[in-house]
Amino acid sequence: MNQRILPILVLLVAGFYLITSTLFVVDQRKFAVVFSFGEIKRVIEEPGLNIKLPSPLQNVQFFDRRIMTIDNPEAERFITSEKKNLLVDSFVKWRIVDPRKFFISFKGDERLAQDRLSQLVKSALNEEFTKRTVRELISEQREQVMQGIKKKVADDTADIGIEIVDVRLKRVDLLAEISDSVYRRMEAERKRVANELRSTGAAESEKIRADAERQRDVILAEAYREAQKIKGQGDAQANALYNEAFSRDAQFAQFYRSLEAYKATFKDKKDLMVISPDSDFFKFMKKSK
Repeated sequence: MNQRILPILVLLVAGFYLITSTLFVVDQRKFAVVFSFGEIKRVIEEPGLNIKLPSPLQNVQFFDRRIMTIDNPEAERFITSEKKNLLVDSFVKWRIVDPRKFFISFKGDERLAQDRLSQLVKSALNEEFTKRTVRELISEQREQVMQGIKKKVADDTADIGIEIVDVRLKRVDLLAEISDSVYRRMEAERKRVANELRSTGAAESEKIRADAERQRDVILAEAYREAQKIKGQGDAQANALYNEAFSRDAQFAQFYRSLEAYKATFKDKKDLMVISPDSDFFKFMKKSK
């Protein structure tokens, strides 16, 4: 009985080994490269069940086809066109698009590929930064810098089976001592501009005030002239009316004027007059007696 079971077990083990060594599954997140004695025979990109020759005639190596990230833990130093040092923190998104070229270039080692990409990105960053000023890098041309780095690295990796998805600058900062110098210069510049604006404002204020005072004097002069003109016309009309009225009765006119003179003379009890009683000033008083 044992003699019959042993060959069956051997056949089962051999069959299991044959199946496991010839069948393999390609995940949708992976590439599969089939090797025969170290030589690439075929590249499988579609997911599913596949067949190969048993080991060691053929073996399979899998490569990740998802997007991967290179994120340096520490910021790197670069020099601008103004010879100023900047601390730059960046990251790169990349993926394998040609497993054959990737294996030939890096023997399938992702760590070697990341080291190579880090060097290419650093070189591209240095090239872009040396052409621009701090202001351009921080605000005006930041997007252009990232696109330029992406294009240069993509051109350099076109023959090694890698696609550059994106390159981003997370942080671009001046060194501490340079930042202090820049802030002091910016503060001095802002103070200079503020002083210029204050001076300009004071000059404009004096100009507006002088113009307003001139317009006020002109308006007052014109108003005074108009008032005097109207007053003169009123006095002329009043005199004309007086003359007309007094011309009708000369004696009454003299009496009225004498009363006005008495009223003006004796208005205050402190007033004192030294005059002869026979004076014409008291002419109408004498008659009243």
